[in-house]
Amino acid sequence: ALSFHQAAVAPAAEPSVPIPSGPEIISRLKKGHPRLIAVEADFARLKGDVQSQPILKKWHERLIAEGQKLLDAPPSKYEIPDGKRLLATSRRVLGRVQTLGLLYRLDGRQQWRDRAWKELAAAAAFTNWNPRHFLDTAEMTHAFAIGYDWLYDAWTPEQRKMLREAMVEKGIKLAMDVQHKTNWWARARHNWNQVCNGGIGMGALAIGDEEPELCGEFLAHALKSIQLAMAEFAPDGAWAEGPGYWSYATTYNVALLAALQTAIGTDYGLSRMPGFAEAGTFPLFMSGPFGLSFNYADAHAGTIRAPHLYWMARQFNRPAYAWYQDQVASGSPLDIIWHNDLGARYSVESEPLDKYYRGAEVASFRSAWKDKNALFIGFKAGDNKANHSNLDLGSFVLDALGVRWAEDLGSDDYNLPDYFGNKRWTYYRLRAEGHNTIVLNPDMQPDQDPRAAARIVRFESRPERAFAIADLTAAYVRNAAKAMRGITMLGRRQVLVQDEITAKQPAELWWFMHTQAKIALDSNGATATLSMGDKKLVAQILSPPDARFEVRDPVPLPGTPHPEKQAVNKGVKKLAIHLSNVTNACLRVQLTPQTGKTALPAAATQVPLERW
Repeated sequence: ALSFHQAAVAPAAEPSVPIPSGPEIISRLKKGHPRLIAVEADFARLKGDVQSQPILKKWHERLIAEGQKLLDAPPSKYEIPDGKRLLATSRRVLGRVQTLGLLYRLDGRQQWRDRAWKELAAAAAFTNWNPRHFLDTAEMTHAFAIGYDWLYDAWTPEQRKMLREAMVEKGIKLAMDVQHKTNWWARARHNWNQVCNGGIGMGALAIGDEEPELCGEFLAHALKSIQLAMAEFAPDGAWAEGPGYWSYATTYNVALLAALQTAIGTDYGLSRMPGFAEAGTFPLFMSGPFGLSFNYADAHAGTIRAPHLYWMARQFNRPAYAWYQDQVASGSPLDIIWHNDLGARYSVESEPLDKYYRGAEVASFRSAWKDKNALFIGFKAGDNKANHSNLDLGSFVLDALGVRWAEDLGSDDYNLPDYFGNKRWTYYRLRAEGHNTIVLNPDMQPDQDPRAAARIVRFESRPERAFAIADLTAAYVRNAAKAMRGITMLGRRQVLVQDEITAKQPAELWWFMHTQAKIALDSNGATATLSMGDKKLVAQILSPPDARFEVRDPVPLPGTPHPEKQAVNKGVKKLAIHLSNVTNACLRVQLTPQTGKTALPAAATQVPLERW
């Protein structure tokens, strides 16, 4: 049994891994190419492996088909469809260059080289790489770094010069431009830091011998700066921005570390920063039994695919990471390059069923591994100040019988007015009322304190019972003297959500759970049967005795903000409970997946959270 009482987590430290000067970094740069992520020997080995290993053979054949399609497609254009981002174009160029570059390294056919050149030449001719949204610039620089390095021997001196100049003028120089403040991200502790330092860093490693001063200076800065974001993985490897941004941040973090190792022979100890070796556990524990993720913050619930888990599996000798990616890999160029068989000899049943991540303050529980019908809960405390956070403290998702019963609606459109500014907390999907948590005295204000941080104060994992308790008082400080939520998995078969609220004045209390299920209430409203096809989940109010369920649309409550153009949450309903004049409440809801025509489950005994 694992039991944990929360102690304070120290704030993230300033950069702690010593980094040498620019000239010293450049002096270690390997001569010749390829040297980014893979070297000549790696590509030579892969040539044999894509013939002899069935999975790599299949992926290679798929990649050839992808390459064939690209031969007829026009090169990418300079397009900023939302008026702000070139990002889709940058990512398209990167994906195409990785595909065509790897195909060329594997069979040497000129058609791949020629098509890669068309793509790169078109992007080199862009007026700029949209530095006002610097992620776009960084991803395009990454594309050019790979194109320059993997195909170096295939280019003429003039072609190399053109690629180099584009990287310098449209990318690397601007990353050093303090005057125009294009590099505010160098002080950030979130995904922008890793993506910008990682993408531009790849460019610097690609051309560092030809542009030693500029590239050396950038790398010396970048390898210090990236530590600010990497410190956020401590202590357990979780990511406060949610699983989508975990994937984006680690993609670039690993790309830079892998390229440092292949180009310089060392990552200077960055990969040994506390929490980073653990980061590969995050998609494993934040994914439900059939592949949907616990998509807190600005994230969608899609499956997390992360080829860099293969790199992390080998780097840290963690077969679990390779096993996870084996389940979900699409056969991308980096899947092919980094693939290994560590996962084949690994049994996921050796992992604990439950996991609590300190720092990010999230937890998950499941009834079994390798069972698509298993019961799964993701539960969130954390910090409303985190980048991309929603007001989702106390929220949860629930999977059972192969479907998601309690869901997180995810982010809304980033181009909504002031989505990242002072209108953020007016949007339904970002408010507490748009999540599976509680709301007190709803009004036009944010319905949780946007500055609040909530800790999981107790976590326990035993075979017959596992739970987490979050202290949400800070989130509801306007209206509550105390707000606690406990979620427990009982007998690995059912879930109890228990809220204990002490209001400062008699208060209006709402409890919400968003679902795509059909909802039928019994005659007295204390039991709701949720159904999807022939699958059922029964929700029972165990206390207080006068509480009743109601079914609501996923729209703002009366008297709360109702901004235009926000998402219409089609196909979703809210199971809701509404209590008035609450001073002290213990609201307990039991959720039980139903298999067959079994009788209603017995009610769990009422025990105060402090005695759990």
